Amino acid sequence: MENNELNKFYLGLQQDIRSDQLSEEDGGSLEQLFTQLAVNMLSDTGETENARVAYHESVIPRNRHKINAYAISDNYETLDIFISIFKSTDEPSKIQKTEIDDSAKLVVNFFSKAKYKEFAGELEESSEIFDLAHTLSDSALMKENLVRINAIIITDGLYSGEVPSTKTISGYPVFFKIVDINYLYNISEKSHLPIEIDFMEDGFVIPCIQSPSVNDEYQSYLAIISGDALVNIYERYGARLLEQNVRSFLQFTGKVNGGIRNTILNEPHMFLAFNNGIAATADSVEIVKSIDGNGFVIKKVNDFQIVNGGQTTASIYHTWKKDKKDVSDIHVQVKLSVVKNKENFSDIVSQISQYANTQNKVSVSDLSSNRPYHIEMEKLSRTIWAPPVEGKAIQTRWFYDRARGQYKNARNKEGFSKAKQNAFDLKNPKAQVFSKEDVAKYINSYQEITEGKKMQIGPHYVVRGNQKNYVQFMNHNLVKKTDSIYFEDVIAKAILFRAAEKVYGVKPNSIGDMRYITVPYTIAYLTFISKGKLDLYKIWKAQAVSSDLKSFLYSLMLQVEKYIKSNAPGSLYGEWAKKEECWDQLKKQKPDIDIELIKLDMQDSRTNIQRKIITEEETELIQINEEIQKLKSISPDLWYKINEWGKATELLTANQQTAAWNIASRLKNNHRLTDYERITGIKILDIVIQNSPDILNVLD
Repeated sequence: MENNELNKFYLGLQQDIRSDQLSEEDGGSLEQLFTQLAVNMLSDTGETENARVAYHESVIPRNRHKINAYAISDNYETLDIFISIFKSTDEPSKIQKTEIDDSAKLVVNFFSKAKYKEFAGELEESSEIFDLAHTLSDSALMKENLVRINAIIITDGLYSGEVPSTKTISGYPVFFKIVDINYLYNISEKSHLPIEIDFMEDGFVIPCIQSPSVNDEYQSYLAIISGDALVNIYERYGARLLEQNVRSFLQFTGKVNGGIRNTILNEPHMFLAFNNGIAATADSVEIVKSIDGNGFVIKKVNDFQIVNGGQTTASIYHTWKKDKKDVSDIHVQVKLSVVKNKENFSDIVSQISQYANTQNKVSVSDLSSNRPYHIEMEKLSRTIWAPPVEGKAIQTRWFYDRARGQYKNARNKEGFSKAKQNAFDLKNPKAQVFSKEDVAKYINSYQEITEGKKMQIGPHYVVRGNQKNYVQFMNHNLVKKTDSIYFEDVIAKAILFRAAEKVYGVKPNSIGDMRYITVPYTIAYLTFISKGKLDLYKIWKAQAVSSDLKSFLYSLMLQVEKYIKSNAPGSLYGEWAKKEECWDQLKKQKPDIDIELIKLDMQDSRTNIQRKIITEEETELIQINEEIQKLKSISPDLWYKINEWGKATELLTANQQTAAWNIASRLKNNHRLTDYERITGIKILDIVIQNSPDILNVLD
């Protein structure tokens, strides 16, 4: 079954790659399109951040090297360098160890050369790795903070051999990781892949005691971990140790806490007394008796996540690294909670995160996707239809993926059969799916926000990457009340941003290699010079930008890119664009283009249309009607079968079994469903789809 699912995933991936190549928007080589899809998936699960596809290869003997993509973390601690092995065969092919070893050598050779100024000096400005090479060789932040290199080999094949062992290049540890098609399939099914740590195998003794309290939700342990054990896992995993839902808000900054550093340097024996310790969660833990038989130690922990104490961990590491201080005598207390309730694993971990972090200035609602804003945006996206587009018979929706995987789940729920899945795809095209981070990018690019004398929103934040930009959005650009007009304007901003990306182009048919910088800066600059008078409603109604606006965007992007390149100190375009100073200086420039060229795209008070707001009651009625239609699409006979399945497997409660029977009976006699039956019926479908979707596959 699983092998069949893997093959379906593989074929779907190959189809997506070819569709992207055929589309006017993307173009490019199949290998780079595969690379883009893979790094997007890794970004979604928090395994990389700020990833940029950038191809460079040298086949000259004695100088062979290659790179397909890279990512620099916000705090400059981590450099991820990607190399691709792309086969594009009819079915997943087996990757040989020689191919892995060769790729590992090529990507390490790239880093060995790229960190020297001579390499950067030889590159053309148009090179896709120009920015990376200059950052590696010239950036003071990179030189000061870089801790680890992750060399990630991605492939559409299957690999079951050994992973190359860790290397040290110029004092930096290089960790290897293989991301094959099976790995990509797994992360497409799960929210993240767990971190598994075998402390005993690594030579660390972690004494612990088990909490005597017994319950169905979790089991707690109190442990003592040594400084060198923390250093070891931090060097390997960095920010991936931090629970993903709060990573954006409680980031490892790379800065050493002064008090922690002083204690380590001057009073290491007092560390346990002075420090509050670490709170962590796990999926499972393996404990064994200590060698002396007096107590227990933690052997192995699976899905280890720090929910409080990230600053402690980072500070111990950086003091060890920068001060060359032995930290083996430092000890930290750990409260480790093992979550038993697997169904609510994510929710329980988020709640533990929430309460463990009450001393931080992070609101409860910031710790998950459950803030009212996101829930309202999700509701609006499920009920508002985009205006009909000329030449297309079917109206579509813009699907807000509030929590990762919602689109896929919705497709499974509505698309019981191939025909129904196709119908869902037509109404909810994949190209119109957008996430929380996307919303933050589209809105923050559009218009700056200043509070007092400090600028809180501007294109320089967008350039800093999804996580930092999302934090700024949540803290400074979140509206208290969303409605249909707000939603339509958000989609107009999305269409504008995506149109600018398309106009900018991708290699080899692009303006340059600064799309991630030039697009947000150009949109912000457009709003600035037009005094925020762009007609967003016109864009929403047309579901596109006009040809005049496209031409205007192209000319404006050429000017913006030229200005940033001409004024960035030391050719560090990326670092310069992250600074408020860059945006301030751009605003002082006069555009070499007449704003009158897009006068038809501006708001006109004489033809101002009164826009209708869809009420909450209307939104709710639409949702209820869609749920009823979904339940009616299943025949009464199949509802009886679901009832029998729930009884046999014990996956449905007695009340749910009764509800399934009653729904079958009401549909058979053409009677109206009660609200309880409607709500319970949707929950039953979720359980069926999660555990035995084959039951529903007979539907068409």
